[in-house]
Amino acid sequence: TIHFLDNLMVVTQFFVFLYCKLLWRGLKFVVRKFTGRCELQRICYNNKHGARRTLKIESSLRYSKNELLQSALSVHPDKVEKTIDDVMALKKINPDTNPQLSISLQASLLQIVGYRSLVAEVEKLRREPYDSENQEHEDMLMKLWKELRPDTHLAGRISKQWCEIGFQGSDPKTDFRGMALRHLILYFAEHDKATALQMLHDSLQPKHKYINTAEWEQKNLDKAIGFSFAIVGINITDLAYSLLVSGALKTHLYNVAPEMPCLMHFQQTFCYLMQEFHRFWIEEDPSDIMEFNRVRSKFHRRILRQLKNPDMALCPHFSASDLHLVNL
Repeated sequence: TIHFLDNLMVVTQFFVFLYCKLLWRGLKFVVRKFTGRCELQRICYNNKHGARRTLKIESSLRYSKNELLQSALSVHPDKVEKTIDDVMALKKINPDTNPQLSISLQASLLQIVGYRSLVAEVEKLRREPYDSENQEHEDMLMKLWKELRPDTHLAGRISKQWCEIGFQGSDPKTDFRGMALRHLILYFAEHDKATALQMLHDSLQPKHKYINTAEWEQKNLDKAIGFSFAIVGINITDLAYSLLVSGALKTHLYNVAPEMPCLMHFQQTFCYLMQEFHRFWIEEDPSDIMEFNRVRSKFHRRILRQLKNPDMALCPHFSASDLHLVNL
């Protein structure tokens, strides 16, 4: 009897889904006949440029029965203009009487294929390990030290001094993963230097003001306010990556990139996440580093909630950015 009821529930769910699908298609047909506009036209005319419009266009193309419309999501950026012409022809839309539609579709489609390209680029960077035999990698590591400790001479490539900027041992290569150094942490240290230095300084401060700070820094680096700068950077790299590949960052990137999102937009997003995690950590006031995973998870959930708002744009607060932290 239980088996029969389970099968009956599955069949019922299938027919309910089929009914809803047919009802939706019928509704779309009626709306097009009534308005004289196809779904893509209605989306473009009823939504401003940005995530709200592009996400709807992306969904419309993905769930279309037409192969041409589905394939538009994966075209090469150089083929976008030709693809828009083909879509207009398929939908029997006159480009002369609908010039803005072509422009809007092209902008959104560039965002869609650009996001896909960005995911591929970041994935490639993530898979490239740190190589101490690669002089470029080594030079960037030394540059990171100079950016964060400009007034302190580094005694050697292998040195306990690396712990001063948050590494766990004498050789940073044991902590680094693919893109963390070259494309994110170093970018943060270079382009938002004041904030990076402040964050590093705060990470080295004792909770109790009466402790002699200079002496404490030398002897108690493992007892700072709870986080290590470099390790936080590596963890936030993982967080930014997960937001990107899951698609959660589409909201933000579609709102801040006029057309194709690029690596710079991802780097700026990392800077924002570093700044916000720093503030969030201080607000949470954890007792020690053992609470790091809890705070990180809570921070992750907070960012995800923000990104559910289709009008949200995250951005870093530094002069090199032309973005603004606003609800567009």
